[in-house]
Amino acid sequence: MLTDTRCRTAKVKERAYKLADSKGLHLFVTPKGYRSWRWKYRFAGKEKLLTFGPYPEISLAEAREKRDQAARLLREGVDPSIERKQRKASLAINMANTFEVVARQWHTMTKAKWSPHHAADVLASLEDHIFPKLGALPIRSITPPMVLEGLRLIEARPAIETARRVRQRMSAIFVFAIASGIATDDPAAVVRGALQPVRKGRQPAFTQLSDARALLKAVEDAPGYPITKLASRFLALTVVRPGGVRFASMDEFEDLDGPHPSWRIPAGRMKLRLERKVDETFDFLVPLSRQAVEIIKVARGFTGVVPYLFPNIRHVHRPMSENAIGYMYNRIAQYRGRHVPHGWRSTFSTIMNERVVEQGLPGDRAIIDFMLAHIPAGVEGIYNRAAYLPRRRALAQEWADMLLDGFPPAATLLSGVRK
Repeated sequence: MLTDTRCRTAKVKERAYKLADSKGLHLFVTPKGYRSWRWKYRFAGKEKLLTFGPYPEISLAEAREKRDQAARLLREGVDPSIERKQRKASLAINMANTFEVVARQWHTMTKAKWSPHHAADVLASLEDHIFPKLGALPIRSITPPMVLEGLRLIEARPAIETARRVRQRMSAIFVFAIASGIATDDPAAVVRGALQPVRKGRQPAFTQLSDARALLKAVEDAPGYPITKLASRFLALTVVRPGGVRFASMDEFEDLDGPHPSWRIPAGRMKLRLERKVDETFDFLVPLSRQAVEIIKVARGFTGVVPYLFPNIRHVHRPMSENAIGYMYNRIAQYRGRHVPHGWRSTFSTIMNERVVEQGLPGDRAIIDFMLAHIPAGVEGIYNRAAYLPRRRALAQEWADMLLDGFPPAATLLSGVRK
C-alpha cells in the first residue's frame, strides 16, 4: 500500500507508470510529472477504468474513500462510470435551469390567457424584483429563506401588495418547474404566512383640495427623477388607474394640437373582463385638459422616441416601475401612508361630487363616475366610450385648473429641485 510520502516523492520517468495502492487503486504518473488517481474494476465481465482526480489536490485518504464509494455502487449492480456521467448530466441540467430561465418559460406558456398589459406587468415585476437576486441560481437550489429575503426587500420599500403578488407568481413558477421535472418543491408557498398582512379598506387619499395641492407641490419641490414627477402630475390630472399611466404610449393620444385632445386607452389595459379586453369597443376615451397635453409634450421632448411616455429610469424601453410614484410620495415624511397614487381617483370623486352639490348640478354625478371608467351596471351591449364627452372635457379642465392653480409649467419639473 502507498504512503503519502511515496506519492509525493514519485519520480518522473520517460514513460508513464503506476504506483499501486490496493483493491485496484493506483497513482498514475506521466512523463511530465502529472499524477492522478485511477481505479481499475470490472463490470459485466469487462475491465474498466475510473479517474478520481489529480494528486495532491485529492489526497491518498480521499482517493481511498472515493474507491470505496465506487465499490459500493459496483456491489449494488451500478456501473460507477455511468453513475458519474449521469450525475454530471444532472448537474448540468440543474445549472442550466436557473430560476430566470424557468420563469421565462412559464411566462411564455401562460401569457396567452392574459391581456398584453398584464403579461408585460408580470414579467416586469420579476425582472425588477427577483431576477437580480435569484435569477441566476439553479431553481432546485432556491430555499424558503432565499425567497423570503427577496420579498422582504419589496416590503421594505414599502410595497406590501406587490410583495404578495410577486410571491404568487414565484409559486406558480415553482409549480410549473415541479410539473416539468426540474424542481421538487415550492419554497414560495412556504413563506406565504411570513409576509406582512395587507391592510384592508379604501386606498389612503386626501379628500380636501388644499391637502391634495400641498402633496403635489411637496412632491414636485423635492429632489426626484423628472419623468416620475411628470407622471405624478399627469396621474393627478387624468385620475386613471396608475397602470394606465405606466404603459401610456404616444400612439394612444389624439388631436393634441387640436380642439379635442384625447387619450384612447386600449381595452386590454382597462379593468374589464377578459372577453372585453380584446374588444376595441371597450377602449376608454379620456378627454385631456391643456395641462395634461402640456405634460405629454414635455415628457416626449425629454425622453425622445421611446416606447412609453414615462419610461423606466434604468431601462428606457420598459415602462416606469409600478411603485415609482408611490415611492416618491413615501419619501416625504409628513405624507407617508396618507395618500397613494391610486388615491387620486378618490380625491377627484370626493371633491368634484361636493361641487355638484354646491353648484346644483346633480346630473354631473353620473358623468364623474363615468370619468373614473365605472361602467354602469347592466351594460352588456355596445359601450359608448364617447358618452357625455363635452361635459367630461369641461369637468377635466375644471379639475385641472383647480388642482394646478398657481403651479409653474410642467417644463420646470425637468430642472430637478424646484423652489
